[in-house]
Parts: sequence; structure tokens; C-alpha cells
Amino acid sequence: MTDAAGIDASRADAGAVPRRLLASIHDVGPLFEDQVDQLADRIERHLGSPRYAMLVVPDHWGEAPLAGARAFQAKLRAWSESGVEMFVHGWTHRDDSVHQGSAARFKARRMTAGEGEFLGLGRTEALRRMVAGRQLLEDITGRPVAGFIAPAWLYGYGARGALGDAGFAIAEDHMRVWSPVGGAVLARGPVVTWASRSTRRIRSSLGFAAVARTALRPLHTLRVAVHPGDTGVPALLASIDATLSAACRQRRVARYADLLVGDAQ
Repeated sequence: MTDAAGIDASRADAGAVPRRLLASIHDVGPLFEDQVDQLADRIERHLGSPRYAMLVVPDHWGEAPLAGARAFQAKLRAWSESGVEMFVHGWTHRDDSVHQGSAARFKARRMTAGEGEFLGLGRTEALRRMVAGRQLLEDITGRPVAGFIAPAWLYGYGARGALGDAGFAIAEDHMRVWSPVGGAVLARGPVVTWASRSTRRIRSSLGFAAVARTALRPLHTLRVAVHPGDTGVPALLASIDATLSAACRQRRVARYADLLVGDAQ
């Protein structure tokens, strides 16, 4: 049986795979170094270990090139060595495309503040940025990246094709995690995240997180994602704390790589 949120509740019986919690920090890079430090400390206090993911932006808004930030590179290496999974998270995180079609234009305007970098890219350019981001991050950490997640979880046709060309093991959007190599869906259900851009978005995300703490319990895999902007809104931090606290009581803290083994959903 599937509910209105697309959750396969029939898979949540007690004899199934233990329910998982996947936590991640988005927009990781030197532009938001202090905020990322705060979020990493907060998540580790709840999880009790560095079993979470960081989504790394190689040159956020074209203003913070990771390639020249030696001190932040050292932090990334240390986090990676401790067990934090590293994902490539676009290249600039900024959407410079001219969008064709009403659906794409709506997503670009309404779903993100000009940050859906991979929504309008062609396949060749999307692949170039994906490969460059992976090379940079793997050179810094000395380890393979876990996968690729587009800024604002938005993928256009070209980006979806490029994911397969690049051979990333894992990708995700708002509603699912999947393997671009073969297309298998690894987890379903909405990600719990927060928005700090406006009072309306703050209230909306607080309301969704409160409902999700109960409504999403049947999910095999619960995803929780935080952003640097969350650190500036005490109400969002309190909601993040409540969500992680509840999830850690109910679930096993896991890594995205665990989804590639056995019964993933």
C-alpha cells in the first residue's frame, strides 16, 4: 500500500530491514566554513559518530574556490578520514541557464533562489562539471566520492543523462535516492529539510518537519538534510534537534553506501 506521499508502507513491517537514518550537510565549502563547522558538531552530537554526508560545492557562486582553500581542504580530508561521506554538489550552485519550457522556468523561479545549477545544463556541460567536481574532491580527500547530488535537488534532462555517463554510484532528489548506473531506486520518500530564505518558508519547513516526525515513521530510509542558512534561525535549529533526536531513537544511523547493499528501500 502506498500513501499520498509516495511511501510504500507495506515494506515497514517489523521483520524487514532495520529502518535507517541518513543525515547530510549541504553547501559545504569555504564560503560557509563557520556554519558547516556548527552543523557538523550538532549532527555528530545527535548521531554519536561521523556517519553522515557532506555535499561539497567546488566554487560556490564563483566566489569561493575550494581549489585554493588549503585550510578547508585539510578539514575535508579529516572529515573524510573519520567516515563522513563526500558527495559532489554541483560546481558553482548557481543557475545561469536560460530555461526552455514552462515547467523548467517554474522550478527555476519557485523552487530555488537561482541555485538550480543543473536544471538547464546540456548533457556535455553537465558532464564536464560533474567530472571536474569529482576529480577535485577525490584529489583532496584521496578517496572516491559517494556520488553526485544536484544543487536544490534539481536535474534537467541533460544532467540526468550525464549522471549515467559519469558513472556515479548514487544520486538523489527530493523524493528518492537512486543509482545512475542501472537506474535502481534505492530509497523513496520526501527528504526532511528546512528553508531560511523567508518567514513564509521558515514556517512551512517547521510545519513539515513537525508532521514528518510522525508521518514518515513507516519509511525504511529517512533522509534529513541541513543547510548553512539554518544556523542563523534558532527555531530551525530547535526543529533540527527535535527531528534528529526522534529519528535516532527510532532508527539505525546509516550511510548512503549502505543503500547499495541488500534491500535498500
